[in-house]
Amino acid sequence: MKAVTAQQPGNAEVLNVVEIEQPQLADGEIKIKVKAFGLNKAESYYRSGNYGTFVPGQALGIEAVGEVVEDPSGQFVVGQKVATVMGGMMFARHGGYAEYICVNASNVVALDSQLSDAELASLPEVYLTVWGALDKNLSIQAGETLLIRGATSGLGMAALTYAKARGLSVIATTRNSESVARLRDLGADHVVIDNGDISEQVRALYPAGVDKCLEVVGAATVKDSMKAISPWGQVTVVGLLGGAPVIENFNLMGDLPNTIKLSFFSSGMLGTDAMPLNESPLNWVAQQIAAGTIPSIIASEFKVDDIVEAHQLLDSNKAGGKIVVSF
Repeated sequence: MKAVTAQQPGNAEVLNVVEIEQPQLADGEIKIKVKAFGLNKAESYYRSGNYGTFVPGQALGIEAVGEVVEDPSGQFVVGQKVATVMGGMMFARHGGYAEYICVNASNVVALDSQLSDAELASLPEVYLTVWGALDKNLSIQAGETLLIRGATSGLGMAALTYAKARGLSVIATTRNSESVARLRDLGADHVVIDNGDISEQVRALYPAGVDKCLEVVGAATVKDSMKAISPWGQVTVVGLLGGAPVIENFNLMGDLPNTIKLSFFSSGMLGTDAMPLNESPLNWVAQQIAAGTIPSIIASEFKVDDIVEAHQLLDSNKAGGKIVVSF
């Protein structure tokens, strides 16, 4: 089978499309023929040797969509369209950059959609993370205000489109004025140019503060984000765009505003007993995209043989949305 692997950490050029043996099923696994997969910063960090233990010759990728080839449990039907995400992909087993993968059954969700494989491949990691952060952590409700810090990332765009489809008002931030039109096209009610200190601009729009915040930038801006939140509001951190997840000299009484809740959500929770994927809104999201209620966040599409070029774009941070790759 074709797979994208690397023999040592490095830049995008270490990636190679090679022929390797298909994996064999283990207990509790499902075998999938991969049709397409999305790219994620986690894969760039891993490829560079900066995330987890690098395994030479193991296919990268933490998500994929495709068709079931084998399922000894009978939970899925052979040929059924599915998505898979996390569950040790890339670290403990071949990831989604391979034509065939064997993954934990708990990390697979059936897809009932006529969207293209490429469109479906843009959904699992970002929209399931959004589900965990917005629904599980922040308990969003229609009519609330949501600040998305780092909205031009793939995750930020997914959060923006999902929140708007759920009836929230959204303030999106970006460091690049050229991204304003794109964020407005995706539904942002307000776009704020982020210079690292935007709480006063947000307060100018909503003097009492916003109800909730999805913090995609991370430690670099979370203290400022909390200043923009109304009493009893919440902030959930999901990203590390701003660097290491360390806040120096954090003062619980000075830097954490009174009554504001601060939490963190990691997509490593996906597929666990706490977050079974059959309860996720992934099919609902696909339906909304098909109906035009949620706009596509795909920025670029590649074939697997062009994986180096795709990763170069990923590393540039200039994609302007989700990058997907098809076999």
